[in-house]
Amino acid sequence: MMALDSVKVVANNRRASYDYFLLDSYEAGIVLLGSEIKSVRSGKVQLRQSHVTDKGGELWLINAHIAAYEWATDHNYDPVRVRKLLLHRREINKVIHKLRESGLTVIPTKMYIR
Repeated sequence: MMALDSVKVVANNRRASYDYFLLDSYEAGIVLLGSEIKSVRSGKVQLRQSHVTDKGGELWLINAHIAAYEWATDHNYDPVRVRKLLLHRREINKVIHKLRESGLTVIPTKMYIR
């Protein structure tokens, strides 16, 4: 059981519930590189124009903006680069099936740190 105090919401896509009819909800991990996690922890994330697509049997987050970390000394990454999402294989297959068969769109609604 997870305590509510241990969850910090860093980005919330409130517009998604107005623009889309939300059917299902999934919780996925995301692969971040280097200083991106520090930008996420400081809340410099924007999900407004982002969506999820499948490539090669994997799910990828497109157009999510994670600002470059201002104190990074060696390397800052592209703020809108494509990021891999981490789910169980069964969930990935279910989402990919819905994307292909029903023509649905997967929209991220919230990003948080646990």
